[in-house]
Amino acid sequence: MTWSELTWKRIEQYYQSILTMPFVSELADGTLPKEKFQFYMAQDSLYLEHFGRALALIGARTYNIEDVLSYIRFAENAIVVENALHESYFKDFEVHDKGKMQPVCHHYIHFLKSTAALEATEVAMAAVLPCFWIYQKVGDHIYENKQAANNPYKKWIDTYGGEEFAAAVQQAITICDKAAAATTPEIRERMTEAFITATQMEYYFWQAAYELKHWI
Repeated sequence: MTWSELTWKRIEQYYQSILTMPFVSELADGTLPKEKFQFYMAQDSLYLEHFGRALALIGARTYNIEDVLSYIRFAENAIVVENALHESYFKDFEVHDKGKMQPVCHHYIHFLKSTAALEATEVAMAAVLPCFWIYQKVGDHIYENKQAANNPYKKWIDTYGGEEFAAAVQQAITICDKAAAATTPEIRERMTEAFITATQMEYYFWQAAYELKHWI
């Protein structure tokens, strides 16, 4: 069994919790209040800028030239393509200002950037993987089970449930499995710990949007 398969078993309970949380279920049926989605989009746009930097840093630190190119492309996609998508959402949902980075977004991106800068490269790869993999799984789940005919969040659902995104996710998983197979048991365990932490942060990111969690 690969590292990714073993690690997914470790986070299955967290993933199931994500599927049943109000933000995701209401996003799926189109009843999510507009102000919660506006908060989410603004924070996610801020997150993606820093996520892209973490990906670029991983690309700069890895040894395999193919992996270098992969992470640089991942970074470009996060900063350019994803941000362009968010800009269209800003128009659709009348978001005029990204505003200030709020607590959960701040915590998440600082975890990713510090891991990318200071941890073993394999651990950094594992830390950024949930943002790919969890989003794809949630997007697929919503796409396969959606009921609302005129869901205002259809564009988001289609983006993360599409084949193009799935291909990028599989590439990131394959790179992590290759890195895990070539490293030590200690590094593999640290990879798993980083993956679990990032998965938990994915949950709290959506929860924070639903609760409109701001700094005090």
